[in-house]
Amino acid sequence: MPKPFTLIQLRYFAVVAETENMTAAAQRLNITQSALSNAISQLEQELGVQLFIRLSQRGLRLSPSGKQFAQELPAFLEHVDSLYESARGLAENLTGELTVGIFTPLAPFRAPVILQAFERQYPDVQVSFLEGDQEFLRRSLLEGHCELALMYTLGLGGGVSTQLVERVPAHVLVHAEHPLAADPEQGVALRDLEEEPMILLDLPHTREYYLQLFQLAGVKPNVRHRVSGYETVRSFVARGHGYSLLNQRLHHDLTYAGGRVVPLRLVDEVPGIEVVLVRPEGMRPTRRALAFEAVCKQLYGAER
Repeated sequence: MPKPFTLIQLRYFAVVAETENMTAAAQRLNITQSALSNAISQLEQELGVQLFIRLSQRGLRLSPSGKQFAQELPAFLEHVDSLYESARGLAENLTGELTVGIFTPLAPFRAPVILQAFERQYPDVQVSFLEGDQEFLRRSLLEGHCELALMYTLGLGGGVSTQLVERVPAHVLVHAEHPLAADPEQGVALRDLEEEPMILLDLPHTREYYLQLFQLAGVKPNVRHRVSGYETVRSFVARGHGYSLLNQRLHHDLTYAGGRVVPLRLVDEVPGIEVVLVRPEGMRPTRRALAFEAVCKQLYGAER
């Protein structure tokens, strides 16, 4: 009778499934490639299923059975870790690794602040961030590349659950010499800018959100430039190429291009953007993921 699989084999499988490359996985685990290959082969033999499809040049791809196994394994390993910690009387101490997805425009504003607060409370957890656009993060969640993600609600679709972190209102951004910049507290309506050139943050779903704001205000924007970088938008505005709409606000008015920008309050009644924590629907969260969610709520005062 074949011997049962071991926890070591399962942990090896988790790394190989993430990298889909035997060489890279062996380097990360600090073991020989032959030892890793033998462990995976033994695991497949003991389970009676093929977990990987072998490709040329040591590349791998998860088989359908392997994909299902990889999705269910993290919760099992977390449960094992919890049992181990409880047995040693360390149930309150979180350890291990946590991968969090984060929407690229949010990353410079939120990731460093959240990481600092999280590491202060849970110094033994190794947090890594996976940056990308909305669709990349949605796929990463469903494919098991990250446990949870901090992103917008835009274009999420099905298969995920969300928890609100913050609602962020939109604001207008103009250059420092713009006539409206002289009194930023007065506020501005989109109709006041209808004839001026606009710089659109052109990311999937984000652009639709901003264009919808104009539609709700009954205004047709004069889109002059479309750029995909948040700081690029600010730099274009600072150099007088037009105004823009953004949600996230910096604590200073300087830009990479050397000019200054001025944020203006938007007086139109239009919806803000929702920052949410997203998890795969029906997936049992690890204690590390729950701790990360709690820190985010502490920092940003999420509505309950």
